[in-house]
Amino acid sequence: MALYLDIHVLQTVPPSNINRDDSGSPKTAVYGGVRRARVSSQAWKRAVRKAFEADPATAPEAGRRTRLLPQVIGDRLAQRVPMLAEHKDQIGLAAAKAVFNIKAAKKGATTEYLLFVGEAQVDAIVDALASRAEDLAAAGGEEKALNDVLQPLDLRSIGVKGHPGAVALFGRMVADAPDVNVDAACQVAHAISTHQVETQFDYYTAVDDLQSEESSGAGMIGTVEFNSATLYRYATVEMGALIENLDGEVERALDLSVAFVKAFVTSIPTGKQNTFAHQTRPDLVLVAVRDDQPVNMVGAFERPVFAPRGGLMTESVLALARYWHEQEEMYGTRPVFAAAAYPERLAAELREAKMGHVLPERQPLPAVLTAVRENLTAVLSTAVGSQR
Repeated sequence: MALYLDIHVLQTVPPSNINRDDSGSPKTAVYGGVRRARVSSQAWKRAVRKAFEADPATAPEAGRRTRLLPQVIGDRLAQRVPMLAEHKDQIGLAAAKAVFNIKAAKKGATTEYLLFVGEAQVDAIVDALASRAEDLAAAGGEEKALNDVLQPLDLRSIGVKGHPGAVALFGRMVADAPDVNVDAACQVAHAISTHQVETQFDYYTAVDDLQSEESSGAGMIGTVEFNSATLYRYATVEMGALIENLDGEVERALDLSVAFVKAFVTSIPTGKQNTFAHQTRPDLVLVAVRDDQPVNMVGAFERPVFAPRGGLMTESVLALARYWHEQEEMYGTRPVFAAAAYPERLAAELREAKMGHVLPERQPLPAVLTAVRENLTAVLSTAVGSQR
């Protein structure tokens, strides 16, 4: 079943350093022959995962990416069975290795690399360990004895079934255990500015509050780099892969796909947030359900947007609308369904440019999310019916 949920976002951020490189500079990329502001895919995916954790509706679907899984397992087990507290790190490490066939780090109860697991999966592992508490206590933290106790529990099966939504969406890769890998159901593009940017420098001084008035000079001086940009952001969810990762739970996949749209739209990476307070929200959200292929519309901005009068957001929306229309005409395909949220001022600009018919009629974001779920449900129901 080919069914994709495409999300296109235009969002302006003020002076900020949302995502910086190893030298502390805002990340950039050359596209269309000019330098653009860039926010990496990884940075925005983490923001989405954190949004899942913060929202009570999606918190059970959150996952944790960590090298500290042995400590998490050990701590929870010790809380459940206090007599195992003395050897909790050894037990946690043995359990993590049994699930993922991984190597321990050289120091401490940690793994060599990050592992992505859900809270429910960790709890299931702890439940299994607690059922053999006396045997684990008798093993006394000795590796071979612990492995003998763990072998009948089949922890690998417990730890790699019942994926949380975050793992089903973003996938998991474990080089030493390919059988626990999960192919991601979503893809997130690097966000780039629709226009050329130049990095700027803020020279700052900090005053020592207890320094006497007779003393001169600042307590600290420094510089921080920043830019400001109108960003084009894109992500897509392959519904068939998501349903497969969730063991065929269609309703759950529908809930997760809509939750992903909401989290992707409203989240923002937190780099240098206290310095710049860059928490903005998008001015345009365009969501499309496609049955042909996912389509990233970044080509609308291969020629950098220039705004001599109307502002970069207005010109970016017009460029996206033109490109959207051109793509439909050129390939003879169009989405099964599309919905959009944007303000009246942008709707007026589209009408003035005689493109008011190109983008879907504007709606509030909650209405867009509801419409997306209803249409995905209808398309999936039709697909299931045709297969019978």
